[in-house]
Amino acid sequence: MYEEYKTFSVTKIRYKISGVNNGIKIMKEDIKMSIFTGAGVAIITPMNEDGSINYDELGRIIEDQIAGGTDAIIICGTTGESSTMNDEEHIKCIKYAVDKTAKRIPVIAGTGSNCTREAVNLAKQAQEVGADGLLCVTPYYNKATQGGLYQYYKDISDAVNIPIIMYNVPSRTGTNILPETAVKIAKEVKNVVAIKEASGNISQVAKLASLADGCLDIYSGNDDQVLPLLSLGGKGVISVWSNVAPAKVHDMVASYMDGDIEKAQKIQLEAIELIDALFCEVNPIPVKAAMNMLGYKAGSLRAPLTEMTDANKERLRKAMENYGLL
Repeated sequence: MYEEYKTFSVTKIRYKISGVNNGIKIMKEDIKMSIFTGAGVAIITPMNEDGSINYDELGRIIEDQIAGGTDAIIICGTTGESSTMNDEEHIKCIKYAVDKTAKRIPVIAGTGSNCTREAVNLAKQAQEVGADGLLCVTPYYNKATQGGLYQYYKDISDAVNIPIIMYNVPSRTGTNILPETAVKIAKEVKNVVAIKEASGNISQVAKLASLADGCLDIYSGNDDQVLPLLSLGGKGVISVWSNVAPAKVHDMVASYMDGDIEKAQKIQLEAIELIDALFCEVNPIPVKAAMNMLGYKAGSLRAPLTEMTDANKERLRKAMENYGLL
């Protein structure tokens, strides 16, 4: 008997050769691959005083994330203010993260759009500059039906050869990827291997996990619900919290995966006050304020986002002090 595993960008092609009636039978099976297991940081984009991207500080943050044990860098997502970037900035930022990370951990590029043509274009360029995977939010404002979501992800998949994570965040987009739709996409669209589930609906996640039966990796998109999602078979989290505490978030997921549920639970529950403060205003307003408090040159926000109110800034500062960050 002989088995050979060849790894491509999205699937493992397994060839199993066995004797059948004095002959040879070759069986081929495509197996979906995980992009990462653990804690991926939804990294901020630091800005200079003139509103341009501060690449030197982005590099510093990436290095500190890797040193803290972060398992993947998610660049140009919601937390990275990608919706305020033009295409040139967007791709330059992705390329910088790819080059800086230098294959030490995966770089996953946010490339979703409410225009399929734009999403395809960004996805192709992200692949060209070396992204290891894509995080594609559902279309927003001009919302899609469930059939439209299927076609959206298929069109992106047909244009690239790297793994795709669907991003379900109905509170922002007004569109919810139903469990049945997510599983259909995972089974029929070649590059779609995972979903970032930020619906906040654990019942929906449970149904998704049940229907998926392992065909789709699930990542928590809610920092306060990481353990519940892991208990349903999740692979990890794409985290805002990781910006300020990468080692803690990594250790929480790693502890759970290693069977130390008590330690993971302790890390999750100890962070609830901080997590609440990090989302007391629209993300990424609080997390950029927190990074500035920690001594990073996170800078300001791009309009229409505004600076944090004084009252909420004090709430955040107190939560960070209680958590031991300040």
